[in-house]
Order: sequence, then structure tokens, then C-alpha cells
Amino acid sequence: MTEQSKSPTFTRYHAFGMLFATALIAAPLAVASAAGGGGGGGGGSAPSASAQRYDPAEEYRSGLTALDAGDFDAAIRHFKRVTRVARRNADAQYLLGISHLRSGDPRRARRPLEAAIRNAPEMIIAHRDLAIAYTQLDRDEEAREVLNQLNARSGECGANCAEKSALDEAIAAVEGALAGNAQAMIGVDTAKLANASSADALYYQAVGLINEGEYAAALMRLDDAALAFGPHPDILTYQGFANRKLSQLNVAEAYYNRALTIAPDHLGALEYYGELKVERGDLDGARAHLAKLEELCSFGCFEAEELRTWIDNSET
Repeated sequence: MTEQSKSPTFTRYHAFGMLFATALIAAPLAVASAAGGGGGGGGGSAPSASAQRYDPAEEYRSGLTALDAGDFDAAIRHFKRVTRVARRNADAQYLLGISHLRSGDPRRARRPLEAAIRNAPEMIIAHRDLAIAYTQLDRDEEAREVLNQLNARSGECGANCAEKSALDEAIAAVEGALAGNAQAMIGVDTAKLANASSADALYYQAVGLINEGEYAAALMRLDDAALAFGPHPDILTYQGFANRKLSQLNVAEAYYNRALTIAPDHLGALEYYGELKVERGDLDGARAHLAKLEELCSFGCFEAEELRTWIDNSET
């Protein structure tokens, strides 16, 4: 089985909203299985086993639901718990900041928004909303610094780049905030993100783009899916896979590590990280991943077989 034909079946650490809608059943997995391309593996454990491990993606979805309902205190609690476990998850940091900002507390919003930008400098909406928070704190000079960064990025982007529309909207919002105009919309469309079907569509679009070899475009959709689902190991593994196909191995490695921090037994992340190690010539590291897969797959699994093939081919 090739990389492009694999099923991103989910581990027991899945977010309850992810491809399961409200009933938490696996019917939509047929779509994901047909799409393939990297990412999953490892389901089939008993509920008692799955309950033993904290799931930050489930916590994240609970925070998103609370934020959409206007229950800012609950949203803040949920997102804080996520950031304690997934410290570098910019999406949780961003939504924590937005929860504070929508509750009318820009002072507490500032630090998580700054953290989101540190961990994901490309997140345009985080720059926009941090600048808005600065204006609410009478820190206009810092807001202008953010505006200058957005303008510079827009200039580098050019007229036809994929980010142009988002940059123009962000620049207009920051300029309006600096002019003293009230901002009608802070944050993102939480209703759309909280809706399981809409959120699933983002994921499926990313999978389709990966299958077509459109890895850069897939990463944009994966960013959208990550904002909907938080630190989900399947999405993180796909992000690693797409970056790896773009020869961004250090970035890919970081995503694989984040996936395995959340779900140490994630078969897809173990396999693909092992393959990355083969590409780097680290066969001992790849064999360690294979040994882990063989331990997890008592009766065999395609992830172990694929990684074994990579290792065998590298030795011939």
C-alpha cells in the first residue's frame, strides 16, 4: 500500500466531534478511508482503555462549543486546560485570547494572543485580534507595529496570493480599531467551527488536496481544520506528512512529535516519523519506531509493514 492510499483511521484519542458528529459513530470514516494519504491508525480499543488518557482535542471542542454559546468562563477553563497539555498549540492559545476578548477583558487576552503568534507567526487572525486588543488597552503604538507587519506581509504576498483577501480584511480591521471604530466581529466564525459537519468538510478538503499532491494548499485547509478540532493527532500527522512532502523535514518532525506527545501510540505518526528517519539515514531511530509498531500491532498492521519496507529498501 502506498502513502497516498492509506486510511487516516482514528486513534482512541479522537475528539468527539471529529468525523463522528453528535452520535460518536464511525460512519463518516468511510469517506476518510477512501481519501487516504497519511495520518491515522490505531482504533479498536475498549472504552475503558480509551478513558484512561486525557484528550485535549475533546477539551478543545468543549471550549469551542462554550465560546460559540457565549459561555466565556467555561470556554476559558477549557482552553486553559488544553494549553497546559499542548503548550505550543497556537489554535488553543488564540481561542483562549478570543474568549477573554469577547468577555470584555483585553488585558487577559493579550498574553495568549501573543503566545499564538509566537507559535504560529503565519496566523493572520491572531495578528489582527492582538492589534485590536492593543487598541483597547490604549497601546496604539504596539497596534501600529502589528499593522506595519501585516502591511509588509501584504506587500510581499502580491495581488494574487492565497492570503491576500485575509490580509486585506485584517489590515482594514486594525485600521478601523486604531481610528476608534467598534469592531463588529472579533475572532472567527465559531458557529461554523463548532458545527460538526462544517468542520468535517474542512478536514475532507485537506485530505482531498493531499491525495492530489497539492500539499501547500492542503496545509492551508489543515490549518482551518486544526482551528476547528484543536490538537488532534490525525491532523497533526497530516500536517507533518504535507510538510515532509514539501521537503520541510524539520517542520514535519515537529508536527510528528506533537502528535505523539498527545497520542504516543498513534500508528500513523509512528510510521511516518519512522519514514522521515529513514530519509535522514537514521535507521536505528526508524527501527525503534518499527519495534513500537510491532508491539502495538499484535496481529500485524499496514503501518508496521510499510515502515519495514522503507527500512528494508534503504538497506539494499
